This record gives sequence, structure tokens and C-alpha cells, in this order.
Amino acid sequence: MKHTLTIRGTLLGGCLALAASAVSAQELRGWNIHVEDYPVSIAMESFAAEVAEKTGGAVSAKIFHNGVLGSQPDAIEQIRLGVLDFGEFSLGPMGTSVPETNVVSLPFIFSSIPEMYELMDGEVGDAIGAGMIERGIVPLGWYDAGARSFYNSVRPINTPADVEGLKIRVMNNDLFVQMVESMDGNATPMAFAEVYQSIQTGVVDGAENNPPSYESTSHFEVAKYYSLTEHLIIPECLCMSKQSWDKLSPEHQDIVMAAGRASADLQRELWQEREAASMEIVQAGGTTVNTIADKAPFQEAMAPVYEAFLADNPDLADLVNLIRN
Repeated sequence: MKHTLTIRGTLLGGCLALAASAVSAQELRGWNIHVEDYPVSIAMESFAAEVAEKTGGAVSAKIFHNGVLGSQPDAIEQIRLGVLDFGEFSLGPMGTSVPETNVVSLPFIFSSIPEMYELMDGEVGDAIGAGMIERGIVPLGWYDAGARSFYNSVRPINTPADVEGLKIRVMNNDLFVQMVESMDGNATPMAFAEVYQSIQTGVVDGAENNPPSYESTSHFEVAKYYSLTEHLIIPECLCMSKQSWDKLSPEHQDIVMAAGRASADLQRELWQEREAASMEIVQAGGTTVNTIADKAPFQEAMAPVYEAFLADNPDLADLVNLIRN
């Protein structure tokens, strides 16, 4: 009888331990706008797998792809409120919540992708990250969204003067309208879905975007000149709600942060592969691709854009100068 009680006691204790473990385990819910085979999505799944492995299952992460949990602006707000635990976002639309992120939407603020990596992984990323944390968002890793460059059906762009007179579709953002107008071009905000036909019919001469978007939309079929101005290099962020972050133990915070940084390394590698494949496709399709030997004239042409931005955001001057210098 005593032996039976001991066994039953052991079983009961084991069940209670398992129940306690189940209660203490944390499952994080993640937002992602992209399809499952996109570089961002693959990197996020890698992040989730590493967190689960390194925490022994105490922390797990489930990612909801394809934007099924709502729009990006809504998801950013839900991260701040702790309704969602983590997500992957462009820093562009984050500007309404975190003013510091607006600086990366300034044209030609980064001169190249490698420079963006270096600065975002260092002092600049720390400064932007501090602003995010103040507003309830913890950055875990800086992802690559490529560089946006001009393409058109008229001529290659090598200098700001080559933009003069061109009708260029831009995103509906005053910064991007001012960017084109500063080079005497005609900026035309319109829905992205309308661009192909608008170039084909001459409503606009061209647009601007990264290589995968230029290729996957078949815009290269109607705009054969792709000039690698790389005027907008807007990083993206794998981020976590500070409310969710604060619920993690210090040990688990270290694991989550390390997994986030590792996922960023993977995403950048996958993105570069995707860009290279896209460039091969557009060049095989007859696109004339030209690089810009000297971007300084373009940066100088942006002086009015920067002056207007800093007049409206004087508290961001130090951050802008930190990047430009």
C-alpha cells in the first residue's frame, strides 16, 4: 500500500509539474503581411524555430502571414498596445507612431545598402530603437527591403538633370513628391496597381521601386530604362511589443534578441538572392540598367526637401546629421 501511495504521489506531482509548465509557457502571436515563401516570412519562421529551441519550448511563436491579422498601421498600433506580440514592419508607416523612424524615408539619406546595414546595426539603429522603445516597440533585428530606383520609358537617369520633365509615379507621401520636384520632374501619386497601364499609355513616363517589385509586376516590359539611383533605402524591423517583452525572463529576452538578430542576417541574405534573380530576369527581358557613379549631385538636389523636413522636425536634426555625416 505504501508503495502504491508513493507511485500515485509521484504521478500526481508529475502531472502538477506539467500543468504548471503549460501555464507558464508563452506563445507569441506574430504579424506578417507577406506570403509564406517571401524572404521576410522565411526569416520570421527561422526566428520562431530558434526561440522555441533555445527556450526548450517555454516560449513559442506563431506567425500569421499574408496580413490576415489586419493592416500594417493597425498591426503597429496593436504591437504598441500588447494585443500582438511581434511583427515585421517597414519603418515608413511607423513614422506616425515613432517620429524617429521618419528620417529613413528621406531621399538619399543612405548612400548604399551596405552603409544602411552598418548604420542600422550601430549608433543610428540604437537611436531609432530608443525612440521605438519609448513608444512601446522593441526592435529585434533590422531587415532589408532593398533600394528603390527610378525606371522609365524615355531615357537613362545618370544625373538629377535627367529627371527634368519626366512624369514619375510616386507613393502618396509629400517627401517623395518633393524629391521628384526638386529635380524638376513631375511627381504623380497614384495607386500601384495603375502603374503598368499608365506607363503603357503615357499617362506617366515611369515610376520607382526595388528590383523584385519592378520585375514581378512586369513594369520592365513597358519601362526599359532602370537607373540604380537607390534614392530610398527604407529598412524594415522585426519588432516586439514592449509589454510582451517585459513578461519574458532576462534569460529568455537574451534568447529572443539573439534570434531576432540571426533572422535579420538570414533575411538580408535571402533578399539579396531575390534581388539578383530579379535583375537577371529584367536584363534578359531587354532592360537597360545603369548604375550611378556619383550620387552627390542627387544628394545636393535634395537640399529643399531636407530643409522643409527639419523645419517641421527640428528635434530630429541630430539624428539626420548622424546619418549624413
